[in-house]
Amino acid sequence: MKKLLSALLFCISYLAWSQQPVKEFEYMEISAAELQALYKNKQATVRQVVSQYLKRIESIDKSGPSLHSVIAINPVALKTADSLDAVPREKRKGLLFGIPVLLKDNIDSKEMPTTAGSLVLKNSYPLKDSELVRRLKAEGAVILGKNNLSEWANFRGQNSTSGWSAVGGLTKNPYDLSRNTCGSSSGAGASVAANLAVFAVGTETNGSIVCPSSLNGIVGLKPTVGLISRNGVVPISHSQDSPGPMGRTVTDVALGLEAMQSPLDQNPAGLHSHSAHSRSYILPLQKDALKGKRLAYVKNPSNGSHPKVDALFLSTVERMRALGAEVIEIESFLSEKAQEASFQVMLMEYKEGLNGYFQSLGSSSPVKDLQELIAKNKDIPEELYYFGQQYLELAQATGGTSDPKYKGLLQEMHRLSREEGIDKVLATHRLDGIIAPTASPAWKSDLINGDHYLFGTSSPAAIAGYPIISLPMGDIDGLPVGLSIYGAAFSEPTLLAMAYALEQSLPKRILPTFKNTP
Repeated sequence: MKKLLSALLFCISYLAWSQQPVKEFEYMEISAAELQALYKNKQATVRQVVSQYLKRIESIDKSGPSLHSVIAINPVALKTADSLDAVPREKRKGLLFGIPVLLKDNIDSKEMPTTAGSLVLKNSYPLKDSELVRRLKAEGAVILGKNNLSEWANFRGQNSTSGWSAVGGLTKNPYDLSRNTCGSSSGAGASVAANLAVFAVGTETNGSIVCPSSLNGIVGLKPTVGLISRNGVVPISHSQDSPGPMGRTVTDVALGLEAMQSPLDQNPAGLHSHSAHSRSYILPLQKDALKGKRLAYVKNPSNGSHPKVDALFLSTVERMRALGAEVIEIESFLSEKAQEASFQVMLMEYKEGLNGYFQSLGSSSPVKDLQELIAKNKDIPEELYYFGQQYLELAQATGGTSDPKYKGLLQEMHRLSREEGIDKVLATHRLDGIIAPTASPAWKSDLINGDHYLFGTSSPAAIAGYPIISLPMGDIDGLPVGLSIYGAAFSEPTLLAMAYALEQSLPKRILPTFKNTP
């Protein structure tokens, strides 16, 4: 009887806690600008703020709902906070002064290992910061730690489960812990949704920023390839890889992009724009930015796989029209040949990119090349327990970028996705952008069978290397759904402005409730 009573009291107290977790955090849903106003008005110190975020990570990510969205905590986070507090107020500079940020764990930050979720790299410390981390620190950001991710950015094996890595386990969706976060920037999406940081930095090759942003009810931007440096980021494809900011508002995402943008002296993807250097992405954010804009969407938005998503999307289209945009319907334009070429190019660039990354680690690198990585994975039971490493093996079997077929495939990919793809559609229909539902609501996670992925709309922008942004457009049965907007190379100011205008007219994003907490 005593045990039964004790268990009952525990359940009652736990139920009370589980219904209120999102209301207990002092900085719930705070923006970068609001946080900096607290610093300016002497209502908070950076140490106080960073301490509260670290406590939040401990209570939400490591215990309680146990999201498993954070792989590592930065051991110098509080020291960094103290150094910022020591700066006289009149000398405080930086777009991100005192802003807590998390990094996907394929981005080098010298205080912590960069693992890509792999046990082979569990203790692999980079020799220096990645360029984007250098820029974040220069702008006053506080790196709180590293986010979990789909191992090797979800390009290791078939039938994988997004959000799982051998180092970090399975990231859980804060709206419903039984559901998936999408990937590969799964931890970044979940942690920002759960208010574990003001914003996070993810990476995308195809869908890895916008999909987890959609499923976790946040804003995510994959910039034009090369606009943010990939130096010090574990690669898949230098033709498609791009780091990008993930936040709860369009403004915070624009701020993150402004802080991380890099000079484009040499862009391996062949994209160049002198006007993109040191551009402001905050100034174009206006409530009337949709007025006079011309947009299009492809017929049958979710490929017929989700009528509820289609209905929500079409109601959002009407909202955009009410805000002054002209929206038309067009036929599908994504070429299957472009997708086939993209996959082959990715494999070839993956081999060269990984080998180059391992070399950048110097003599302390756990592996010297991709071939050794494949061999070591076979000796670690946890690595291959749920799914294999077919993509690593396929990449190893290529001739890399020295393969005689590489240049032809790359040219075909760019021609079909750019000149005969997005560029042609934009010019033919005189468009400022293309819109689409980002993805379906979150599916149930399944480590045995892998992802139950219904549809995604990131491929046209991904293959072309062009920008795409996803923002919450509402929810279906309590699960967030995003709207994507994409356009020409370096059209980030226009895309962000249109997203901002739509965001201002929509209800505030729904907060996570940590449903199905054990």
